[in-house]
Amino acid sequence: MRKKLVGVIVLIAVSALMLVGCNSSKPVPSEVGNSVSSQEKKDELVLAFDSEPETGFDPTTGWGRYGSPLFQSTLLKRDDKLNIVNDLATSYEVSQDGKVWTVKLREDVKFSDGQPLTAADVVFTYETATNNGSVVDLNSMSKVEALDDYTVRFTLKEPQSTFVNTIIGTGIIPQHAYGKDYAENPIGSGPYQLVQWDKGQQVIIKANPEYYDKQSYFKKITFLFLNEDASFAAAQAGTVDLAYIPAAFSKQKVPGMRLESIQTVDNRGIAFPFVKSGSVTKDGLPIGNDVTADPAIRHAINIAVDRQALVDGILEGQGTKAYTSVDGLPWWNPETVIADGDIDGAKKVLENAGWKDTDGDGIVEKGSLKAEFTLYYLANDAIRQSLAITVADMMKPLGINIKIEGGSWDILSQKMHANPVLLGWGSHDPHEIYNIYSTETAGIEYYNTGFYSNKTVDGYFEQALQARTEAEANEFWKKAQWDGVTGLSAKGDAAWAWLVNINHLYFVKDELDIGDQRIHVHGHGWPATDNIVEWKWAE
Repeated sequence: MRKKLVGVIVLIAVSALMLVGCNSSKPVPSEVGNSVSSQEKKDELVLAFDSEPETGFDPTTGWGRYGSPLFQSTLLKRDDKLNIVNDLATSYEVSQDGKVWTVKLREDVKFSDGQPLTAADVVFTYETATNNGSVVDLNSMSKVEALDDYTVRFTLKEPQSTFVNTIIGTGIIPQHAYGKDYAENPIGSGPYQLVQWDKGQQVIIKANPEYYDKQSYFKKITFLFLNEDASFAAAQAGTVDLAYIPAAFSKQKVPGMRLESIQTVDNRGIAFPFVKSGSVTKDGLPIGNDVTADPAIRHAINIAVDRQALVDGILEGQGTKAYTSVDGLPWWNPETVIADGDIDGAKKVLENAGWKDTDGDGIVEKGSLKAEFTLYYLANDAIRQSLAITVADMMKPLGINIKIEGGSWDILSQKMHANPVLLGWGSHDPHEIYNIYSTETAGIEYYNTGFYSNKTVDGYFEQALQARTEAEANEFWKKAQWDGVTGLSAKGDAAWAWLVNINHLYFVKDELDIGDQRIHVHGHGWPATDNIVEWKWAE
């Protein structure tokens, strides 16, 4: 039945793509209508993505944090093994107290308009990001100053090893060419220049001849913003060189294209209210849940959930089991892996904690408290809905009754402190672990929604942040997850039940080499561009 359904969807998608020019408010650009072989169009690419950067291409408001900033360069970057390497910087050093970061710049860099990039532009970038108050987290920075034309000094309020990821993720903007319309007309020192942005339809870029590093193989790249069905249909029609697709289409065959399935930390998991009910946030929202505050409930769910069944059944095998928010990254502790799908083991955990079905209704209770709660998920996300439904079914043999309810982000934000909620994270910045689990971040936006707190874990966080190198910090991030006695993972407090990491799937022209893709972060599409300068047609 599933195969027939997929077939119907594909036919509809192909028909929709053929008609889109006259019937859609989001047409496919005319350039795509003419299928041209890679042999005839050696220096151009057409890519089908979904996630248009609606706020534009300004790094000071967050552009470039999930993939290449394309138009701008960063001081440092990560290579395909996630090692930190120089970009605009030639070197950097951190003071003994961890508060002063001094960065030396290349002296041969120009913006795409031919003007030189100097330390003044770096200072302007970070001051602008601070004033914009965006997702660029500069709360730890006290000041930034230019010591000379090619030396920048950052002074932090307190040591923060993860400041290096701010340096990695923030593209440098030109002081002389920054204005209100910069997000729509970016100028930078990156490998590409913006040619055209038709909002809701496409972005066209070209190689930047002023770029100081390896020149792009492709002189022109077009990003089309298509929904999943239209992206797949465009792949079938041969009008794109790469198309993102959902797991539902992963077993389809497209002549002349191969499936690339890329490992990610684009994870999904259940955040549990960690404390008992009875308190409220400063905005009056209820905090806590008496059922999930019992560690036996959280551990039983973690043990009982069959993660491989979720990967196979919901993701069509295109994913991996998740045990933390950082699986496979350099700061992940592999000791967090637990045996799962163990219903009998989970039942024993509940029974030993006093949870029993004394009235025969199929739901265990502890005194007058029934083991039941509502699990919230984002209503317009089919994968989250399927995960919620399936996990609820998996818990029935335990006597845990999970009711599921979909809602908008507005609804979830009202419910998430007192009810479990299915969320997703995934970043190349270990600071995200701190955001999700620190006592200090409890109740802040979507961070630490369950008000988790463990003084030992907080201590490891502090040591990780005060470390002078990422390698040193990684050891403390690992201990925060599990130190042999306690930790934030399912081995310890089980504040979350992490479920799956969703592979990012793309149909790619057989001749197109997209290089060594590093583990992708949250969000399907732009993370693939991290190494886009290395893409080329195979010889």
